[in-house]
Parts: sequence; C-alpha cells; structure tokens
Amino acid sequence: MNFEQLNIEALLSVSVSKAWECYTQPEHIIHWNFADDSWCCPSAENDLQIGGKYKARMEAKDGSFGFDFEGIYESVVILKNLSYGLEDGRKVIVSFEPIENQTKVKVQFDAETENSLELQKGGWQAILNNYKKYTESL
Repeated sequence: MNFEQLNIEALLSVSVSKAWECYTQPEHIIHWNFADDSWCCPSAENDLQIGGKYKARMEAKDGSFGFDFEGIYESVVILKNLSYGLEDGRKVIVSFEPIENQTKVKVQFDAETENSLELQKGGWQAILNNYKKYTESL
C-alpha cells in the first residue's frame, strides 16, 4: 500500500546526545508525547534495537479515550536516526542532525487515511513542539 509521506521538524538548542536521550528514553517520553495539555502519556517502553518495540500509551486526561502507539524498529543508528514500522504498514523515520550548538530533529511519517493530512501533520508537529519545549527545559 502506498502512503503519502509527511515531514515535520524542530530545531532544538541542545546537543545531539541530549536530543537523542529525551526522544528515546521512556522516563523522558512520558513528559512530552502528547499533542495538547488535555492529553498525557502515562507510560512508555522502548527497546531501542532492530526488532525491538516502541510503545507509548496516549490518553485523554479525562479518561474519555486512549490508545497504545506501537512500532517495531527497522533501523537504529545511535545519535543519528531511527526508523520503525507501525502495525498498519506505515513507516516513521526520525533523524538527528547537529547544526553548530543545536540539533535539527526531522520526522518523516506515512499518513493514515482516517484523518486529513493537515490534521495529522498538525498533531505530529504539536507533539514534536512539546518534545522541543520539554528537552530545552532540562
């Protein structure tokens, strides 16, 4: 199946090692992995190796809705990039690029078919913005 690819990015005022740590470690993921403040990420697991599973629980704070976001790693190059496949066949690629004293984090993901491309891109960008804000606050 062919999916449309969407791209988002953020420029963080932190080192690549700090950006990588906050993006991949469950104790950090739970603090930023949601699109707005009415949601939360109560748990995360990350087996950061090829064939390992990434799993993050995303829930509305009022308990009205929640789901597990899961992927299986296809590639992991420490401090450079990672990619994983989702259960529905979509792919996600995340790259970390040092630029002077900053790190550009780019996320390329295959769009799903239920929501508009604008909504998906906006939601993923909001999560990446949360990640940037959290990481830079440490």
